[in-house]
Amino acid sequence: MMQSLFGVALLAAIPGQASESAPPHGGARVAIVTSDVDRFYALYDDPALASQPDVVATRYLAAPTPGLAEFMVMRRITPEKLAAALRDKRQVFDDARGCATHLPDVRTRLVAATDRLAQLYPAAKFPPITIAIGRATTAGTANAKGLYIGLEALCAAKFIEADDEDRFVHVIAHEYVHAQQPLAQVEDREESVLRAALVEGAAEFVAEQMSGSVGYPLLHIWAKGREKELETAFLAEKDAKAIGSRWLYNKQGADGWPGDLGYWVGYRVAKSYYGRTPDKAAAIKAIIEMRDPAAFLAESGWTPGMKL
Repeated sequence: MMQSLFGVALLAAIPGQASESAPPHGGARVAIVTSDVDRFYALYDDPALASQPDVVATRYLAAPTPGLAEFMVMRRITPEKLAAALRDKRQVFDDARGCATHLPDVRTRLVAATDRLAQLYPAAKFPPITIAIGRATTAGTANAKGLYIGLEALCAAKFIEADDEDRFVHVIAHEYVHAQQPLAQVEDREESVLRAALVEGAAEFVAEQMSGSVGYPLLHIWAKGREKELETAFLAEKDAKAIGSRWLYNKQGADGWPGDLGYWVGYRVAKSYYGRTPDKAAAIKAIIEMRDPAAFLAESGWTPGMKL
């Protein structure tokens, strides 16, 4: 879910509204729009505008794609706020050029990942994805019309995954799973650690099946060899409120404890469920369509520290 890194819950896509974005290319199921990035850097790199962030921001936001227009409203991206970001965080926008060069390969891999999702889960929705430039505060958000990624913010989130291209592919695949999940459709600020961890872990597990990796691989590296200790602690705290816990929505963590460790626990629960279910298509469906986290946990066969 986008609540930790991205700031909001992902809402359901309404297929009838997806036509407002550019159509998919070459028979792909999903439209992936990146033209706002090209427009931004054409202005940003113009020598005549180098000292005029207000002009760059105004011109860039004056002709948005439908996806950027939605992103602007949802994340309060105005010419004034973008100009301030360009002045105060220039290095972030300079560095994001490197991620922009990966977008053609990111597109190719995301098309393949969403094709794989269609095979895994025939009921999948395919809302459009817009990758644009924001004001360096939100890596992404979503509404009924699509998924919106802030290139510069996700580019800076190297604590998730060091490789830029991999980070974009696997994190966007993770978020795309949320578009399919009933429990991810409404933000619940009172949700429990268990509910949040299983929603996120389910997205991690299905994203791995789609794209070849989880979105947050460093959690798996950190937790290796400590599975029983960590998961025993999780079980004791599973009914606590997720917001304010040490398991989710705690940014990069603190005192040697990583942020969003609940993603890793939830992934292991989903993997246990998948492993013990003979009908793998039915398992994927159940993982995505989970509505009762406590029942799912009981049915998963997961126990703290189990080998997977």
